[in-house]
Amino acid sequence: QRPVGRGVALPAGPDLRHFLRAAAARQPGPSQELPPEPGFPPGAPKVYLETYGCQMNVNDTEIAWAILQKNGYARTKELDEADVVLLVTCSVREKAEQAIWNRLRHLKALKARRPQARAPLRVGILGCMAERLKEEILHREKLVDVVAGPDAYRDLPRLLAVAESGQQAANVLLSLDETYADILPVQTSAGGTTAFVSIMRGCDNMCSYCIVPFTRGRERSRPIASILQEVRMLSDQGVKEVTLLGQNVNSFRDLSEVQFESVAAPGLSRGFSTVYKAKPGGLRFSHLLDQVSRIDPEMRIRFTSPHPKDFPDEAIKLSETSSDHLPQVLQLIQERHNICKQLHLPAQSGSTRVLEAMRRGYTREAYLELVHHVRDSIPGVSLSSDFITGFCGETEEDHQQTVSLLREVRYNVGFLFAYSMRQKTRAHHRLQDDVPTAVKKRRLEQLIATFREEAARANAALVGQAQLVLVEGPSKRSASELCGRNDGNIKVIFPDTELEDAAECRAPGRAQPGDYVMVKVTSASSQTLRGVPLCRTTLSRAAASH
Repeated sequence: QRPVGRGVALPAGPDLRHFLRAAAARQPGPSQELPPEPGFPPGAPKVYLETYGCQMNVNDTEIAWAILQKNGYARTKELDEADVVLLVTCSVREKAEQAIWNRLRHLKALKARRPQARAPLRVGILGCMAERLKEEILHREKLVDVVAGPDAYRDLPRLLAVAESGQQAANVLLSLDETYADILPVQTSAGGTTAFVSIMRGCDNMCSYCIVPFTRGRERSRPIASILQEVRMLSDQGVKEVTLLGQNVNSFRDLSEVQFESVAAPGLSRGFSTVYKAKPGGLRFSHLLDQVSRIDPEMRIRFTSPHPKDFPDEAIKLSETSSDHLPQVLQLIQERHNICKQLHLPAQSGSTRVLEAMRRGYTREAYLELVHHVRDSIPGVSLSSDFITGFCGETEEDHQQTVSLLREVRYNVGFLFAYSMRQKTRAHHRLQDDVPTAVKKRRLEQLIATFREEAARANAALVGQAQLVLVEGPSKRSASELCGRNDGNIKVIFPDTELEDAAECRAPGRAQPGDYVMVKVTSASSQTLRGVPLCRTTLSRAAASH
């Protein structure tokens, strides 16, 4: 895995804009020192944050930075300027951990080169790898000063203070209730057009291959009120798309409201089971999705990652004493114009035998029945999925069943990986990692080729159609083109030209990040759509015209 946003730049907030304007005005020579940025005292320790792995880790980076910022730290995007280097790490596959060990070797050399006149460089490992390998990290080459698990970010200022005295410091305690609900993350997404909002932490599913329950702990959900506060703040800042984030978002259960403690647990998707007992009480994901979608009609709402088991057919009672019901999640997606018609349905395998070994709680047939139900409920829905190839005991026949599932479902987006055995998991204790590496590689290559072939066909069906695109910024390959994503989360590229405004509220002009543009699709590949822009518009107007 490559790091996400290695050396993430300072957030594009007022502090940075002021700093850049002032720097441009001064244009100092080599001997002239810049004064400290607004809000940071002179000599504030500078922290450099580096993020690896999933979007949850990006969100954790923002939480950790928010905590450090309040405790007097400044942030730098220059590694050589840093007093503290923090790596937010991933443990889901061996390759991800190896990237961290390699990076630590580089940081060891950086530590050794540091001038004696400067305070010693402090290095910290945060997140899942810290949780999984605390002892090894602290004792291997004595390089790391601070180790903090995913539930210990509030303790970072204390841990760094201990490290400043020359001692190693660690906190990898997992919490049953920590959600960082009172900490508003400092958003770092480019352009401020999109943002991720963490709604829960941990996972209770205990799939046999997965390390997440052991590195991130048990499921617990943020109070809905704190989530709504964060989404409103993002709306006020002009953010146009929010993704609700969690390991298993559709098992969300807010227990902060006493009056909802006795609400019955919702059912599971038809043909699905779980390793844990049904959990009664609390406000559920459909309550949250309903409330979030009402905040701003011009803000797109997405969510990831759900578990296929948690899409019950029945509507949910608002309370035990009320006869009112809330629509189930699929119905909300279909009815609300600003909830994207896009769903992530992680399959992991197309073989019922392998799914049983993975403890996924469903058969191939039940999964396909859910896919048909989703497509019947949400016409035109875009589907994405996760797949693991080469899991313990997977035969060639099992593999071919996964290939056939990819062909049958025809996903728009896919995330495919070779299996990597993780210590502590049920598979590590009970199963044999018996598929040779070369076989895993061959099977993965076949899955990727099959996915691309089918995704290209799925995307080709959009040629000739008009798609509403949220502009994210210039295309990486051409400054004369813009890039954005459609409702189905597929990348769309189109020429940057002057456009009329559909509502005629604005003069003709070029589209900017955060604008909605109607684009007629002219060509498609497995990953990208290309088209010609028709006009600027709004999310509400586009929905009304369909």
